[in-house]
Amino acid sequence: MPDKGVGFLHNINLSWLDAAAESRLRNEDMSAVRNELEQFLKQDLKGDVSRRKTIDVLIGIWYKTASMDQNLHNQALAFYPGIQSKERIWLHYGLALLYYPFFRQTLAIIGQFARAGEPITRQAIKGRLAGELGHLGSLNRASERIVASLVDWGALVHQKKGNLYIPQLQIFKTNNLDVQGWLLACALSAHPSEQLPLPDLIRLPELFPFQITITLDGFRKNAKFTIQKQGMWDMVGLNV
Repeated sequence: MPDKGVGFLHNINLSWLDAAAESRLRNEDMSAVRNELEQFLKQDLKGDVSRRKTIDVLIGIWYKTASMDQNLHNQALAFYPGIQSKERIWLHYGLALLYYPFFRQTLAIIGQFARAGEPITRQAIKGRLAGELGHLGSLNRASERIVASLVDWGALVHQKKGNLYIPQLQIFKTNNLDVQGWLLACALSAHPSEQLPLPDLIRLPELFPFQITITLDGFRKNAKFTIQKQGMWDMVGLNV
């Protein structure tokens, strides 16, 4: 598993994630994926070091997630060709949650700010991260790269007046309940808790840009999940 304080060390554009997914669909070998991404990114990133760091993040998301959860990785590859281009963000985001703990923690903090109606600035995000994780050497840089990536993906809008970031709540939508369930399985797998009450799972702060419409019945029909009644709560876990 990548170090919690490093890993996401470059801005990641949505088009680069698409290229990584498509290369992974063509290739089983990681070196072949890396070589294709090297050629693809030369038009956008001139520096060798910048290109290498970007490819490292893309490889983490679309190749190395197989080492975290082979089933979720394979399902993402199976979903990708059959969904609309605007829905691919569900897959990119889910795999990023799965592979990069720091990504999940940063997104959870942004979602918490959004839920509380608090102003979202880069300094506020860094301050909360430092309080939770300590002053890791790469914390500032990695959090800035994640914020810039979210702007490119459409999950945040940068408001230059006040240097604020406006969260785009539930902007990503899909009617494909299997894809919704898959994203929730990634989020639950990445979460410190093995089980969560159903309302808490579908309202995880790190999922703030996604509109989740799957119901309890949908969870029951989805083989990825187990449902256990604990008092008044339906507790959702993963079928392993």
